[in-house]
Amino acid sequence: MIPGFGDAAGAILAGWILVEAIRLGASRATVLRMAGNVAFDALVGAVPVLGDVFDFVWKANLRNVALLERHLAAPQGAARADRSFVVLIMCSVAALSLGLLALGILVMRWVVHALGRGAV
Repeated sequence: MIPGFGDAAGAILAGWILVEAIRLGASRATVLRMAGNVAFDALVGAVPVLGDVFDFVWKANLRNVALLERHLAAPQGAARADRSFVVLIMCSVAALSLGLLALGILVMRWVVHALGRGAV
């Protein structure tokens, strides 16, 4: 009902879950994955209307609690899966960055070529 209040309450709850995960000895990869869930939720949740629908579906805090419970039940398997997920995300971000760089170079070459042809 109060703009921003729900987002602030969600951030406090998410922070508390992260602090508890660290206190309970969750692996760095698990905590990083949990922080990624919170960041993704905050990023998309900030978009008007779409953010509300996304918040209804995504449930980052429930996902984080499930990650923490999985880690507490089987620390070795959870840590390995979380490391794999973090590596996959990092590789995806690197590939996306390289793709955007290549696209930028191609667009600049096209613009320079188009301007050069127009000047003649």
